[in-house]
Amino acid sequence: MTILFAPSEGKKSGGTLPPIDKDAFCFPNLYSYREEVIKKYNNFLHNASNEELKKLFGVKDEKLIEHYKTDIFALNSIKAVERYDGVAYSYLGYENLSEKAKQYIDNNLIIFSNLFGPICAKDRVPEYKLKQAEKIGEFAPEKFYKEHFSSELDLYLEKNGPIVDLRAGFYDKFYKIKAPYITMKFLKNGKTVSHWAKAYRGIILKEMAKYSIMDEHSLLAMDIENLSIVEIKEIKNKKEIVYEILS
Repeated sequence: MTILFAPSEGKKSGGTLPPIDKDAFCFPNLYSYREEVIKKYNNFLHNASNEELKKLFGVKDEKLIEHYKTDIFALNSIKAVERYDGVAYSYLGYENLSEKAKQYIDNNLIIFSNLFGPICAKDRVPEYKLKQAEKIGEFAPEKFYKEHFSSELDLYLEKNGPIVDLRAGFYDKFYKIKAPYITMKFLKNGKTVSHWAKAYRGIILKEMAKYSIMDEHSLLAMDIENLSIVEIKEIKNKKEIVYEILS
């Protein structure tokens, strides 16, 4: 079982683990590519104007600009799944899970970071800021990662299925799944809802971890409060589970 997940704009500050190096990330054979992106980002932080940094970070506060300009290779890190604190991660509540459920997340979750690319939940990540879809100068990280990581991800997912894709659609730009996979859609009164989609992605991931879900049958059998399966669509290699939010 491998679950693909999006990052979040919101991140916790600080860190108790060492700064990043080759040993911080999964797919160590591809670290040189990852390092190339990180160095481009770091150099941009030191050479860009404040206006360029506001655009890169997606923030206007001058104090925050200064905060995020720190040398990323000098910052302490924490586990990736603990770094993010957006809606989906709040509903996942990793810190409140049992050790067994945490281990499930650590071993089965890949997060698509806008800066670091595909990372495993247990990888070490410093605090950083890179707004979704923003370029680093003229450099587009998503295109670079798609070019250099796709083959490795193909091989990994072939050996570690089934695949559940809980990413937002933007992250197809980082990696397009070629193998059969499962995705989910959330409706409220028959209409797609973005905020609650993030929340329920976190809830579903939490339930999968609690019950150590490793196959499609067990996934479909999960009883999730306030959700009801109304349809299952199959389009090429994608199986889409459509949920209605009941209240």
